[in-house]
Amino acid sequence: MALSNVLEPPVSGFNFDNAARYHGQIGANLILGGVDCTGNHLYTVGPYGSVNQVPYLAMGSGDLAALGILEDGFKPDLVLEKAKELVRNAIHAGIMNDLGSGNNIDICVITKQGVDYIRPYQESEYKDNREMKYRYRPGTTPVLTEKVVPLKLEVVQETVQQMDTA
Repeated sequence: MALSNVLEPPVSGFNFDNAARYHGQIGANLILGGVDCTGNHLYTVGPYGSVNQVPYLAMGSGDLAALGILEDGFKPDLVLEKAKELVRNAIHAGIMNDLGSGNNIDICVITKQGVDYIRPYQESEYKDNREMKYRYRPGTTPVLTEKVVPLKLEVVQETVQQMDTA
């Protein structure tokens, strides 16, 4: 994002107010990374506009396993090839410890020279080798007891006024 005849804006100048303006109605968690004249930057942006600058980060369904690998292997002065290997190991841990993750390992390297999307960096060796799928006919599992409890609810109509945020 460069303006013509002007220096590139710093990564820290990213407009985080856009996320805060919508009060969480835009449900997005973001990882924002970049390089500017002051160095490398990595941010996590929460759905309500909260922003944290961090040295490393993982988000998604496999992030706990990935964070364990990143915490163990991160050093501020990692050379590029070692950093790629660390990221590969973190993504692989996320894949292997989360059934909802895919099996490709893609890496994006951001440097002063530009952005390099390495896709796929590696394909995980994890494969779903189940020969049978679990499909049970209705009635396979017997219902031993059943209890129905009626809910008594009171419907309340409430008028909400918009708050002026301008």
